[in-house]
Amino acid sequence: MSFVSPALGPDPRPTGAAAVRALRDAVPAVHLPGTDGYARLTATSNLTRRVSPLAVVEATGAADVSATLRIAAAFGVQVGVQSTGHGATEEMRDALLVHTAALDELTVHPEERWARVGAGVRWERVLEATAPHGLAALCGSSPDVGVVGLLTGGGLGPVARSHGLSSDTVRAFEVVTGDGVLRRVTPDEHPDLFWGLRGGKGTLGIVTAVEIDLIELPELYAGGLWFAEADVPAVLRTWGRWCELLPEEGTTSAAVMRLPDMDPFPAPLRGQVTLHVRFAWTGDPAVGEEMVRAIRAVAAPVLDTVGVMPYAALGAIHADPVEPLPLHESHHLLHGFGVDGADRLLELVGPGVDSALAVVEVRQLGGRVREGEPCAYAHRDAAYSVFAVGLMIPEVAQVVTRDAARVADGLGPWVAEGGLPNFTDAAGTAWADRVFTPLVARRLRTLARTYDPAGVLLAARGVRAA
Repeated sequence: MSFVSPALGPDPRPTGAAAVRALRDAVPAVHLPGTDGYARLTATSNLTRRVSPLAVVEATGAADVSATLRIAAAFGVQVGVQSTGHGATEEMRDALLVHTAALDELTVHPEERWARVGAGVRWERVLEATAPHGLAALCGSSPDVGVVGLLTGGGLGPVARSHGLSSDTVRAFEVVTGDGVLRRVTPDEHPDLFWGLRGGKGTLGIVTAVEIDLIELPELYAGGLWFAEADVPAVLRTWGRWCELLPEEGTTSAAVMRLPDMDPFPAPLRGQVTLHVRFAWTGDPAVGEEMVRAIRAVAAPVLDTVGVMPYAALGAIHADPVEPLPLHESHHLLHGFGVDGADRLLELVGPGVDSALAVVEVRQLGGRVREGEPCAYAHRDAAYSVFAVGLMIPEVAQVVTRDAARVADGLGPWVAEGGLPNFTDAAGTAWADRVFTPLVARRLRTLARTYDPAGVLLAARGVRAA
């Protein structure tokens, strides 16, 4: 039989219902539209992103994933993957969905400082399991997201400048490639896949488990400083200059916030423009206190949570929401920021400006993010990222998208080419063209055609079509 990718040309093989019937005979848990299981497993963290696959395979092990991919290839159907519902961009209307939440193994090896983590595990569980040993796993700003999704997208966390990308800690992947074969992937076993799985998201396979190195970091000096509306301009300008002098032991971001005047938001922050300066220092806490003194000296924070904290509590630094919300997200990389960038951002979303965006965050990159072994994460050299979020409620939805575009245009002099895999809210070629350089995309395309000859993996359609 000749396997031809459905994304690349006509496919005469039967699809849809026939593939689902074959799956129901091959794997134990297949959920169809209209069932409670289907509704539960297609839920996403962004309520504007509806996932509507032909059916959902609730994987209980790598064998279920392998069977699904082989059947999909035989019937000419593509396959997507989801675990926590974060980062959903594909509708999957004509595809199957493999859901990996049930792959929940977690084993910590404290003496050797590594952990084995199933594809359904969220970072909060890893933090809880490693903390009693004084060890830490390099997670992102929100411990609520899945381990595998963050790692395959590179992973930028609250201590990225001092410790690098989260994906740099990966020792091994267990992955079912598009041809349905379960492979163990390390720097020595299938090194080409090891390169591509770190930063390539799901373009090369469905990861079922990952093994990561742990670091000795029981505590850090970190938290957030919230400033009232009158102080936003002075603090943001100072932050822009301060970042240029900050050693790599410090990782920081600043977010211009417009929080609704309602619970559960703290009363001093509601109904006004505020600035949230996030800061994490992995060196001597006394030195970290000296470093952040420059920000505290500009104005008295309305709220100040910066201090010595357990590493396991680092989710409090950004305090990202965990409840599903209807969101519009946009993201860009910046080659610089500084005081001039701060002034421009104030003109776009600062006090006195009519903006429907709830959050506009500028995050400093650099430091050890620029280091690490080569991988498919294509933009290690970016200096900053900007991430804008608006609530897509009917009354302001059109204004939100307009304001997001206005921020992107206004920061044009600082915008760099590209985007980060976990932040770019797009799919297909639009996503691949932004997050990969042409060289990286070309290498991923070659690997995808080698390990997924039928073009089964939905996440690879962007690089295959490039």
